Amino acid sequence: MSRVCNICGKGQASGNNVSHSNRKTRRTFKVNVQKIDYVEDGKEMNGYVCARCIRTLKKA
Repeated sequence: MSRVCNICGKGQASGNNVSHSNRKTRRTFKVNVQKIDYVEDGKEMNGYVCARCIRTLKKA
């Protein structure tokens, strides 16, 4: 499963681990995607959606 949101396209981001001695090594931030059923353009669809988009869909 690729960790990409079907609605907004949000994917994996990268940054740094920073230790107490201030050494920096690369790390990845993975997206919180969950498989849900949702309505898009009047059609019922299912797929992987990020947590932010799930919150937005609940408002609509």
